[in-house]
Parts: sequence; structure tokens; C-alpha cells
Amino acid sequence: MNIFISGRGAFAVQVAEALDDAGHTLLGAASPALRKGRTDDADPMAWDRVRAWAFPRDIPWTEASELREHHIPEKADIIVAAHSHAFIGRRTRARAGVAVIGYHPSLLPLHRGRDAIRWAIRDGDKVTGGSVYHLTERTDGGPVAAQEHVLIPPDATAESLWREHLAPLGVRLLLRVVNDLANDVRIEVPQDEKLATWEPSMDSAPLYKPELIALPGNHASTADKWALIER
Repeated sequence: MNIFISGRGAFAVQVAEALDDAGHTLLGAASPALRKGRTDDADPMAWDRVRAWAFPRDIPWTEASELREHHIPEKADIIVAAHSHAFIGRRTRARAGVAVIGYHPSLLPLHRGRDAIRWAIRDGDKVTGGSVYHLTERTDGGPVAAQEHVLIPPDATAESLWREHLAPLGVRLLLRVVNDLANDVRIEVPQDEKLATWEPSMDSAPLYKPELIALPGNHASTADKWALIER
């Protein structure tokens, strides 16, 4: 399959390498221009890992925040979002001939949002997992193509859970789904919206919303009582 990958960091590179090793073709890549905290675009050591990986392989690269339909090659079969925080719009998704898929480190529809792992640790969850899903207009809400659970070790941190469990799982699940699609096997299991949970980014400052605070007789949900609304 011809793949365009949008992502960042070591995880996106691991996904790209797994796809390449499996015989798929990387037509292009999108990622942040620079590593966090770096400012010198002329210094390759400051480049995001995906950009640095693509350059010696002559794989066309574009800055993720500027990803548009014209960046996706006409022959692209699948767009893969691998730790991508860039929204992939409808017209851009339409450039993929077969599918547009992404990986989310939770058992969707649980823990939608950017900080799924950190919220799982904060909430004391015993089980989490990873989901590959088809991207739609609803953030983290598209039909699921593959999903597996992971038991959370008692001493796990968000970093260790990602590095040791959820990132390797994501590479494996994305490769499985791409291979399935290459063999005309397409799985789309709708998410149950009644079970969906969403949490704001922990890096966003909370807004004070007194109208969401539970009053006597007001049966507000737990999420509402937190009064945390993402900017």
C-alpha cells in the first residue's frame, strides 16, 4: 500500500519503519518542523524525528500544521496518523483512496482527548489499551478498526505506560490494520456514544465555570463538577 504518514517523534518513526519493513511504500510525511524548545530550522539536530528520518530517504515532508489536500500524493492509499496532533480535514482525508486511520492510546470511546494516558493514571484505572480507528469529523470518534487492552502496572507512570506498553501496541495495531486493508479486509465498529468519556488537555489552563458546579437538586455529571473546559 502507498502510505502518507502524519505524526511526531519516535512513535511515528517506529510506525514508518514497521510499514516500510512490511513492504509498504511511504510516499510522504508530515510532522512538526522542530523539536520542542528548538528554534533553528537550519540545524538538522533540531528537526522533529520524522523530518530527520524522511530527509535521507528522499521522502517528501511537510510541516504538520500546514497539512492540506494538495500535500497528499494522488497515489496515496492510506493516510496514517501516528501521534499526530494536526487535524486532518475532510478534503485532505478524501485524498486517500482506501482509508485514513489513527492510533489513540485508550479503549475508545473511553478517554477521548490528547491526554488519555495521563487521565487513565490520574483516575486510577486498572485497565487501558489502544485503538486504531477511522478518522472522521468527530475527534477520536470514528469507527474502530482494531483494539486491544493492557493491564496497568501498579507503579506505572504515564511515561512508562506509553513507552513500555501502549507505543509498541500502537505500532503493532497500525501495521495489522494496514495489512488488513491491503488484503481487502476492512473493519469498522461504531463507537458507543453512551460509553464515551472525554477529558481536557492537562496542559490547558482550566476556566472557572460556576454554572457547572453542582447545586442542591442539580444532578450534574462528574465531568461537569470538575468544571474543566478546554480553551
